[in-house]
Amino acid sequence: MSAAPGRPQASSHRSPQGEGTPMRSAPGCSQASSHRSPQGEGTPVRSAPGPGLPLPTGFATLLIDWQRRAGRSGLPWQGTRDPYRVWLSEVMLQQTQVSTVRNYFPRFLARFPNVRALAEAPADDVMALWSGLGYYSRARHLHRCAQVLVARHSGVFPVDAQTLQTLPGIGASTAAAIAAFCHGERISILDGNVRRVLTRLLAFEGDLSQAGAQRALWALAQDLLPSEPGPDDMSAYTQGLMDLGATVCTRSRPQCDGCPVQALCRAAQAGTALRYPVKTRTLKRRHESWWLLVLRDVSASGPRLWLERRPARGIWAGLFCTPVFESEALACAALPPGHAGRIQALAPVAHSLTHRELRLHPLLLDGQPDPLAAGREGRWVALAMLETVGLPAPLRQLLTQLPN
Repeated sequence: MSAAPGRPQASSHRSPQGEGTPMRSAPGCSQASSHRSPQGEGTPVRSAPGPGLPLPTGFATLLIDWQRRAGRSGLPWQGTRDPYRVWLSEVMLQQTQVSTVRNYFPRFLARFPNVRALAEAPADDVMALWSGLGYYSRARHLHRCAQVLVARHSGVFPVDAQTLQTLPGIGASTAAAIAAFCHGERISILDGNVRRVLTRLLAFEGDLSQAGAQRALWALAQDLLPSEPGPDDMSAYTQGLMDLGATVCTRSRPQCDGCPVQALCRAAQAGTALRYPVKTRTLKRRHESWWLLVLRDVSASGPRLWLERRPARGIWAGLFCTPVFESEALACAALPPGHAGRIQALAPVAHSLTHRELRLHPLLLDGQPDPLAAGREGRWVALAMLETVGLPAPLRQLLTQLPN
């Protein structure tokens, strides 16, 4: 398979994985190999754009040896060739810290132990269990992908990366990871960490904000693969790329002196590691203010809150949320007459998203105003039952810390 994505790894969630992709370690790699195939490189017929030099030889051998000697192990998604677990961990680890995924992964598996259980689950249950991981489109794609796997593939994952990419939310790098870890396919991943490693290794001058440069780097990544790897070698190589980018070849403080491929790395030799990857297009962040109307009914047996489902597209799509307004005046105007004067303005909350900076202004109103009188659709949810509802993390924190 020759895959050359014009965008970053699937999203599925994934918002563009820039250099700030957090530390991650992916599944399926055993620390020792019972079978070790030749690990030499393929004939370096390509040249890296920019310097015009042949590809470095010995990269795969050094990386595999280093991973088995010093790579990370013992994480709950490692040591398996189960594509469901590999896929789940790959999606969770997109834009999310390993320390966070450590807690969510076993809980998710306990509730949805296989792809069929996930496919048959209500969407609200999936979103509720995902709440707090962020990038919620990942959960929607995950659920949809499970349903397609069951409907079209009898719940069995395809074995090759090319077919895996036809599934919802599985992009080229995620497909490559599943195929390499689970079936030993000779194919390279190319997520944000790996792009950083390879652009520094090759002093790759292509602008990764352009699709053509991404395709060129992907082809070079394929050329660097071990020539005839066994399954254990492909696992170690793939894991090694992830480990190297996460722990050594980091964005702002690369540890070149401790890098197993320093002697081959053109950026390290030139002292220009921080120059790579080249990416001229910068992320433009927007600032928005939202007013959250927090309607709390304290007259029932226990407090409950009025929640509405967010639209299918946009920020927090499909999750539950308090009513959102563009100004305090609009929030007050949505209430029945006589209620606006009892609103308690709470301290604003700042929340950062990939492309937005949100400033949330909670407006608390106790009592039992009738939101349905204005034609709004939603439901009352007991405060004690919030954990069963898919809520954005900052809102969940806000609602569980409301003043008495």
